[in-house]
Amino acid sequence: MENTIKMLIAEDSAEFADVGTTVYAEFGVSPSFCEKDGTALLEEIRKQSPDVVVMDMFMKNIDAVGVIKNARRNSNGKEIIYITLSNFDSSMLEREALGAGAAYYVIKPFKTADLLERISDFIRGNSSRTSGAIKSSDSELQIQVTEILHQIGVPAHIKGYQYLRDSIIMSIEHPEIINAVTKQLYPSVAKKYETTSSRVERAIRHAIEVAWDRGDVDVLNSYFGYTIHNGRGKPTNSEFVAMISDRLRLHMKQVPNRGDVA
Repeated sequence: MENTIKMLIAEDSAEFADVGTTVYAEFGVSPSFCEKDGTALLEEIRKQSPDVVVMDMFMKNIDAVGVIKNARRNSNGKEIIYITLSNFDSSMLEREALGAGAAYYVIKPFKTADLLERISDFIRGNSSRTSGAIKSSDSELQIQVTEILHQIGVPAHIKGYQYLRDSIIMSIEHPEIINAVTKQLYPSVAKKYETTSSRVERAIRHAIEVAWDRGDVDVLNSYFGYTIHNGRGKPTNSEFVAMISDRLRLHMKQVPNRGDVA
């Protein structure tokens, strides 16, 4: 099928056995597996020219960061989406993976169906771009937002994580959008992922609730302690997005960007 997503997985197929072959077909994904060896994976990337590569951060011979850098140098112009898997909930590793060009840093354990849905959403969401890879100018901001969401305690495997990240980035680039959350922000995110505004709103609210349940209290207070009413506990969606985007916008003004913004 012409629109099938070719996904190369450097992992034991048993790790992805929680779903049947029909689920891959449902998301338009055609999987193939190779051993968890960076050298072998690079060879398979050259042979198969996949659309998506899923790999563990730590592999024999060459790690995921090394694979991404090597493959991108020898890509012959094709843009591949790289997804890294890790047992470690580490902001340093996440930053390193995203900085090298990975689209996602996924913490194990995870549900394969959720990952397939995320891959499908990502590819559809980037269909209007000139390439599927994260651009370097976008990557720096995305890394900063990702790190903050990680610190706050928003897990990367839920839908609201991606919706939140995109909402924050949109609010940084277009500050006025925070005053039209239901009329502009949610619809913009929903359009990107081919879903509905109400689902975006619910997913973001759920992500915030999860963060408040599992997040570090001191970190949460450092971001929201002086702005959120004690009676409510957690911020609303718009308060959450506004606080993070305002903080990052101020930081970007104080620290000169690396050549892409005057």
